[in-house]
Amino acid sequence: MSRKPVVRLPGIAPLLVLAAVAVMGVLVILPLVTVFHDAFSKGVGAVIAALREPDAMAAIRLTLVVAAISVPLNAAFGVAAAWAIAKFEFKGKSLLLTLIDLPFSISPVVSGLVWVLLFGAQGWFGEWLIDHDVKIIFALPGLVLATILVTFPFVARELIPLMQDQGVDEEVAALTLGASGFVTFWKITLPNIRWALLYGVLLCNARAMGEFGAVSVVSGHIRGLTDTLPLHVEVLYNDYDFVGAFAAASVLASLGLVTLILKTALEWRHAGELAASRRH
Repeated sequence: MSRKPVVRLPGIAPLLVLAAVAVMGVLVILPLVTVFHDAFSKGVGAVIAALREPDAMAAIRLTLVVAAISVPLNAAFGVAAAWAIAKFEFKGKSLLLTLIDLPFSISPVVSGLVWVLLFGAQGWFGEWLIDHDVKIIFALPGLVLATILVTFPFVARELIPLMQDQGVDEEVAALTLGASGFVTFWKITLPNIRWALLYGVLLCNARAMGEFGAVSVVSGHIRGLTDTLPLHVEVLYNDYDFVGAFAAASVLASLGLVTLILKTALEWRHAGELAASRRH
């Protein structure tokens, strides 16, 4: 078996690495350092006091609640959509793929505006909702809907290529031997996609907690009630409470760093399992 020729360009590789590091330093590391520097500029006590403020605690709780609702729903949808697309042939398959990718191509503000046009006071269902005292816009349901819309491609798009590459041979063999559909999924499909699923869930959770545009449209900016943590950062910054704003921003940055660490750990674990399976 012939090996592909390797093109060697002396001196080019170090320059490319240096350029990449410089760009990442300016665009990622420097802003991140600035956030933590400004947050702790007046000491740890000021950060703790800013985060213990009632509106900040309410924003943190709301952010966690929205993520806790939207991420499992998107995970369930992503698995179902990926399974259908990768394992079956049906009419409208390309349309489903297009709809899954749609949130990547539209502004998050538009994603939030869609729900206002549907469930707002002047929306299609607004009058009925008002008559029945059902609150969606400027309430938790609206925040959840907006977050789900902007984050639902993440899990599906992680799983679809993997499941297409795996094929259907193992599932067909299990069904031929008498396994039920649920047993086949639980014993065959799910173990084969678990790392990609966890990776997609991590990305979905990070985006859900950091989403600004869509939730800004549907929240109404009611402090202590409908402001998530990103919206709380904006409110504090506009009020010239820079320490409070950067303290809240440091929480979001920390969540991002935790996500990155978990992502890296999953990649190492997955690579280790692949190497072990190839040795055997």
